[in-house]
Amino acid sequence: MSVSRKIEASPKNIWLAISKPGNVKDFHPFCEKNPVYEWPGVGSKDVVYYYSGWVLHREFVNWIDGVGYDLMIGMEGGRKSYVSWRITEEQEGIGMLRITIYPHALQNIPIAIRWIPHIATIQPALHSYLDAVLKGFEWFITTGKPVSKNQFGSHKWFSGNDV
Repeated sequence: MSVSRKIEASPKNIWLAISKPGNVKDFHPFCEKNPVYEWPGVGSKDVVYYYSGWVLHREFVNWIDGVGYDLMIGMEGGRKSYVSWRITEEQEGIGMLRITIYPHALQNIPIAIRWIPHIATIQPALHSYLDAVLKGFEWFITTGKPVSKNQFGSHKWFSGNDV
């Protein structure tokens, strides 16, 4: 599952924003806090605390300066999903940010029927989640202001019960 967004900022400025330690809190509308344990580069580690109460640990497994990174994310001691962030230049001064996620959910279900719940449930929820994150990033980088909680709508997995 991939979602992309054209950003009215140079790829260099996009990179500076996504490679800053603790950056998730600036643009993620479902993130309560984002403590960092190691930064930057391969081996970087941080934690995303969601308003829903979920706590997901991120470990960066690939780091390409100016281009993006790949990470594993999941609950401590649990299964992990693979996530890739990539920046491309659309035209001078305008970048494209793409987030791709390979979720670990449904891996216990036989492959022949796994696609049914994936298309019906997982894919729409992931798409709305990634879209809100990218809208938040665009908001942050173009205004310089951090996003507010659920700024682009709530999410059934990450927003919490008070929406």
